[in-house]
Amino acid sequence: MTKKILVAMSGGVDSSVAAALLLEEGYEVAGATIRTWASNTCVSRNTRSCCGLTGVEDARSVAEELGIRYWVFNFEDAFKEHVVDYFANEYLSGKTPNPCIACNQHIKFRLFLKRAKQLGFDAIATGHYAQVGYDEEQKSYYIEEGKDFSKDQSYVLFPLDQEVLSRLYLPVGGTQKERIREKARSLGLQAVSDKPDSQEICFIPSNDHGTFLEKEFEAGKGEGVIRFRNGKVLGTHPGYYHFTRGQRRGLGVAHSERLYVLETIPETNEVIVGTKEDVLDSKFRVGRINWFLKPEVSKFEALVKIRSQHTKTPATIEVLEGNETEVTLEEPQEAVTPGQAAVFYKGSRILGGGWIL
Repeated sequence: MTKKILVAMSGGVDSSVAAALLLEEGYEVAGATIRTWASNTCVSRNTRSCCGLTGVEDARSVAEELGIRYWVFNFEDAFKEHVVDYFANEYLSGKTPNPCIACNQHIKFRLFLKRAKQLGFDAIATGHYAQVGYDEEQKSYYIEEGKDFSKDQSYVLFPLDQEVLSRLYLPVGGTQKERIREKARSLGLQAVSDKPDSQEICFIPSNDHGTFLEKEFEAGKGEGVIRFRNGKVLGTHPGYYHFTRGQRRGLGVAHSERLYVLETIPETNEVIVGTKEDVLDSKFRVGRINWFLKPEVSKFEALVKIRSQHTKTPATIEVLEGNETEVTLEEPQEAVTPGQAAVFYKGSRILGGGWIL
């Protein structure tokens, strides 16, 4: 019996070609776009991301060109709960969230798979640049880096569970980005072949998260102070939630050395700053670990990635009680930020990952 696969189609070139490649391999393929966020700040302006109207139009156009069935799923309520509310709560508590990872964990994969199964599909697929592997020894699926390292998205997929991984196809993960664009052109998918990649947070097209929090969550606009790490007041700011650890632009204060945000303090509406040396970290804890390949010893060497665009760095990982680890970096890294993810690699394979505490 031919396997039925539902492709999450964002209206971009990667997911469009993913659907085409699966068709060529003989699978029964259909597509669906996730409707995520209908705020006025998004729908009317954000035309390049998955919650923009143009994304739906382009995905539908590609589905028609490929001759496959197509749906639009309304996941707005779940998206607000698991992504938008989470994003706001983290920022307002002084942390720096990663909404793309939260969306992947709860919406784009888990909830999408649930809906796909309800419609009679055996598996799902996306256009992410990563690969799915299976370890015979541990009888466990894992995520591996994509072949195009400049586009690799393995980092943001670390929370996926075994049920999702066992039913997941990533057709473009073993290909270079330019080859994907060439494939789209050869198929006549003009609506997406040269469409630029989306860089912004899909529900904040302006990339101004502080203003978004004020408008959507009525975050206070009260003025606070910017304080040097020794306690000296250097200036004022419009609200602590406009800032994140490691930030050096937009501080608006003069100093003899370049300044970086070290910490935001919600209780006092303060932003604490220091020099580059102050923002370097060599040891930190990670919680809520999702292991793909569980370590056989309590302390081991691995490569760690602390941001999506961060270069993996050598570290010693010690497994602690309570599903936590302590990470000791071989070389101090800039801005290890609470609320962001730390992902552990062995070569190109992800061992597991969690949230920086």
